[in-house]
Amino acid sequence: MKVIVFGATGMVGQGVLRECLLDPGITEVVVVARSSTGQTDPKLREIIVPNVGDLSAIERNLTDLDACFFCLGVSSAGMNEEAYLRVTYDIAVSVAKTLAKTSPQMTFVFVSGAGTDSTEKGRVMWARVKGATENAILALPFAASYAVRPAFIQPLHGIKSKTKLYRAIYAVLAPLTPVFDALIPGSVTTTERVGRAMIRLAREGAPKRVLERKELDALGRVGAQKAAKVT
Repeated sequence: MKVIVFGATGMVGQGVLRECLLDPGITEVVVVARSSTGQTDPKLREIIVPNVGDLSAIERNLTDLDACFFCLGVSSAGMNEEAYLRVTYDIAVSVAKTLAKTSPQMTFVFVSGAGTDSTEKGRVMWARVKGATENAILALPFAASYAVRPAFIQPLHGIKSKTKLYRAIYAVLAPLTPVFDALIPGSVTTTERVGRAMIRLAREGAPKRVLERKELDALGRVGAQKAAKVT
């Protein structure tokens, strides 16, 4: 399986990239980004572009892909709706439209967030924008497409958030995450389980096209167990 990852330098993207590189069934991992991940691996091929939202110059390199894991995203804190729409909806939908043209046979998996508003009419700005982005992507002519909505994600294996505030929050809550995980299954997931869940979606599909936090985590737990047996 040949996959492409966007947002591979972010916390979620780092986890997805790690699981892709570890998965023996994935033969090539293409990362498109504005800067290098700093990683080296025989399966990894990086394509550095000045603007991720415009892939016209590299379309010839985006054929024969089996899956896309779109993990690129920013916090809405301090942003107005126009700015957040530009960096969330515009970039994701532009990438998806390009890939629907160059690799329509692929499975496209979009990382959204818990609380996303599919109606696009709610009072919460970021939820409306995420909902509009999900709807636009799911309407494109891919072989399959999914939106995943994680909530709290515990970074593992040395992975860290690029956002200083989030790093502080994770550091404070880290000792409590096993408690939350045991008491409220699905309330906490990990970068590893998110990565494994997305790979399972690409490989096996799912009955629902939008996966909430509990469904995503459950999928990732099974995926991690299968990966452990293989290795």
